[in-house]
Amino acid sequence: MDNWPNPILFGAAYYHEYQPEAQHGILSGPARDRLATDLDLMAEAGFSVIRVGESVWSTWEPEDGRFDLEWLAPVLDGARERGIGVVLGTPTYAVPPWLARRYPEIAGEHRTGERIGWGARQEVDYTHAAFKFHAERVVRQILARYADHPAVIGFQVDNEPGLQLFHNEGVFQRFVDHLRHAYGDVETLNREWGLVYWSHRISTWADLWRPDGNAQPQYALAWRRFQNELTTEFIGWQADIAREYAREDQFVTTCISYPRPAVDDRAVAERLDVTAGNPYYRMQDALALPKDDGGAEDWMTEGTWALYHSADRLFSSKQAPFLVTETNAQAIGTPWNNEPAYDGQWRQAGWALVSRGARMIEYWHWHTLHFGAETYWGGVLPHSREPGRTYRELAVLGGELRKAGELLADMVPDADVAVLYSKASQWGLATHPQLALGDRGADRRSYESIVDPFYRGAFDAGLQARIVHVEQLDAPEAFAKRHPVLVAAGLYIADDATLDWLGAYAEAGGHLVVGPRTGYGDEEARARLEVKPGRLAEAAGAWYDEFANLASRVPVRGVDGSPLDLPEDAAATRWADGLLLDGAEALAEYVHPHYGKFAAASTKAHGKGRVTYVGTVPDPAFAKALFGWVAPEDAWRPAHASVTATSGRTGDGRTVRFVHNWSWDEVDFELPSAVRDVLGDASYAAGERLRLGAWDVRVLVEE
Repeated sequence: MDNWPNPILFGAAYYHEYQPEAQHGILSGPARDRLATDLDLMAEAGFSVIRVGESVWSTWEPEDGRFDLEWLAPVLDGARERGIGVVLGTPTYAVPPWLARRYPEIAGEHRTGERIGWGARQEVDYTHAAFKFHAERVVRQILARYADHPAVIGFQVDNEPGLQLFHNEGVFQRFVDHLRHAYGDVETLNREWGLVYWSHRISTWADLWRPDGNAQPQYALAWRRFQNELTTEFIGWQADIAREYAREDQFVTTCISYPRPAVDDRAVAERLDVTAGNPYYRMQDALALPKDDGGAEDWMTEGTWALYHSADRLFSSKQAPFLVTETNAQAIGTPWNNEPAYDGQWRQAGWALVSRGARMIEYWHWHTLHFGAETYWGGVLPHSREPGRTYRELAVLGGELRKAGELLADMVPDADVAVLYSKASQWGLATHPQLALGDRGADRRSYESIVDPFYRGAFDAGLQARIVHVEQLDAPEAFAKRHPVLVAAGLYIADDATLDWLGAYAEAGGHLVVGPRTGYGDEEARARLEVKPGRLAEAAGAWYDEFANLASRVPVRGVDGSPLDLPEDAAATRWADGLLLDGAEALAEYVHPHYGKFAAASTKAHGKGRVTYVGTVPDPAFAKALFGWVAPEDAWRPAHASVTATSGRTGDGRTVRFVHNWSWDEVDFELPSAVRDVLGDASYAAGERLRLGAWDVRVLVEE
């Protein structure tokens, strides 16, 4: 962006209105003194951006139709004086009490007739006309006042949309109209959804039942799709309003929390200028490598691989660089979850995000709150507001990003493996979970539980991944040239064209790695009639017609002559397809008196490429070995278990390398080629050893 203070933005969300002094008058002398102190500290720490304004509708509009807009002016003026850019937020995700009181009908319903209680945030049905009237009015007031301010570099509309699935009467009636337009008549709906089952055939649209007690998976899938379309419509509507005021050099975005149930990140990102999101992650020992456990935990992740996964998901939304609008400063979430980073880990995490395409690292938030629900969500400054260890560590990173920013301005991260992502399959497997939890209950995150181990296996093998949405696939030949390895696991819901595309990809020269549940259902979540994997069995040279949930780990081993070198502790987990071979060669087998009759993994040449089928959810050892075999040799792939090396290409063709040591131990890394240390201003010859300290990271450019 032409008006950015630095190619890699660095800063925090800043809420001057939350400071204790501001409670006695936000424009008073003490409040202005604190503002000056804050902004000076930011400038000294290398901050180039702050985010403001998105959480305080009741401050912008204390009463219906009475606006107070001037309180933000000193913040923007002060930021401008110090060369700090501002992302201006619209406050529509947190409605004021007067609006909830005067228009109770805007309350969202989490079940039909059961309103979401007011008192947190995001409680309202944002499709309701009364809400949209007031939302548009306050948004236009704010933008008309501040869009032209020279400090403002972009706009964030709303905040983390898609928290609720709304069951309001108006929403349901829109859903019925949506189905009527999509299917035309009730007989078509009866046929496509299989409503002959359990006497669910409808004779008129008025017969359609509410979603609360629904058990039909076809209905559930349509309902989830519709709810996500509502979120996309709302964010797109507000983005279009912002663009009426935005200059050509200002961007429009929203910040995405990816696990939200009613947000399709790819669809929302299409309505925005740039993707932005909020990756939160456990720090301290959760970032240590090697690590056997850890994984996604809803909005907060655990494990180094999961931090990279969050960044790659952000890149995937537009297949383009992205902004981090919120991430860890200190403790996150709750008073009982305090794990501030070890020395060096802020640098590591920041550079990890940049290495995968981040063009902004912004922390939530500047000063730790003294009141409210998030009193113990630690900011850059602690409750004392005196700069401490967090501030000092982040100031180092801020200086580094300023120094390296020009080099990285147009860098695109590399990828060794592409991982296919399907929101429809995620919704379908949340409705009809295929995996069980330890207590034999349903794993509503079955999609992630199938796909994530494949991503992690690639990460553990030292590979870089590119997550690609099904809707982003282009010609198979071109895709195979860009991405010679593609993982399609958990693709439970897919139309014929998508499955045929996968076969064509392998035929064109790609190595297709197929995982459990891929090719089982069609676009309506109906089980396919053909043997599985549907439309891919011939290309895979393997098929199955039975499957089982695994109550415990089942060891797997390589078969004689297999190119897959499995360690002794490799295992299958959670699922087993009864895989039978018909032209493929076995790669791995179960060590079990019953499951031993089936292949755990197989492979077969197909056209110019190959199809490898994995009939289970591989444990980390199995998955790492799999991708160690799949991927070509790379001299930059670290041998040491605590070291990662990722890379990207700049616009002028240079290769930038990011080498991390995720441990307390000092580690030597032998350099495969001559490099210049971008941050340390030192040069190294090929074959020299780079000494990495505890929790260290180096940014290198190949000479």
